[in-house]
Amino acid sequence: MRLSKPILLVAALAVTTVPAFAQSGFGPLDPAQPSGITVAQIIEKMGARESEFAAARDQYTFRQDVKFNTLSDDTNRPDGEYHQVTDITFDKDGKRQDHVVFAPQNSIERVIMTENDFRDIEKRLPFVLTAPELPQYDINYLGRQKVDELDTYVLDVKPKVLEKGHRYFQGKVWVDQQDLEIVMVNGMNVPQDMRKGHEDLSPPFTTYYQQIDDKYWFPTYTKAEGNLHFAAQQGALSQDVHVRTIIHYTDYKRFHVNVTIKYNGEDLPTETDSKPKDAPKQ
Repeated sequence: MRLSKPILLVAALAVTTVPAFAQSGFGPLDPAQPSGITVAQIIEKMGARESEFAAARDQYTFRQDVKFNTLSDDTNRPDGEYHQVTDITFDKDGKRQDHVVFAPQNSIERVIMTENDFRDIEKRLPFVLTAPELPQYDINYLGRQKVDELDTYVLDVKPKVLEKGHRYFQGKVWVDQQDLEIVMVNGMNVPQDMRKGHEDLSPPFTTYYQQIDDKYWFPTYTKAEGNLHFAAQQGALSQDVHVRTIIHYTDYKRFHVNVTIKYNGEDLPTETDSKPKDAPKQ
């Protein structure tokens, strides 16, 4: 996000940090090494499962509800809003199509949403860490942790090198011990443009996943919140803008299927009900 326009201030604003998420529902972190499997095997199997999921998600339609707010420093209530509800579908050739079904007038005035923001909403906030992407990251095992009813491995993930024109995830990843698939992430998208007068910033975020069709863990909820600090420039003092994004991903339905039913010698398409299993509470 970029600052909409500088405002002349009498004094600089204090910088505060907004917690990315509360630790309710989290058991203690056990730093002991995993039993019956090595850390390297956990990472390798996770990458393979995430690759399978990335391909599977391209076979599902779903609804994406994005609400972005700037929040007043005085009341902590929204003073501007961008809201868009989009149905993600596919054409007859299998190409993704975005159909906007609800989009009231944008009332955001204090910041400008950038191309990076919209790309993050589409690709980075519903984070997936596939096998081909693993070499781009340093991944360290932190331990085992119970999140609500799920037994998870906790990994610290950060990019090895920040290449120009690429965005990466940096933060923590919770991996289900049974499915070896990501069930929650908490971190930031990096790098962020910190150049004075050209800042393009985004807050930390948490994404929760839920198991659909008893197989893969799909993103169902994202919350990003924090104070974005814009440096002083050309006679205007620094500004901090409190922002919050909440995204709901719902109505997952399988579009392409691998199973067919024979009837009178012809293949009939089948549909699978999308029934979510328990996920970390939001």
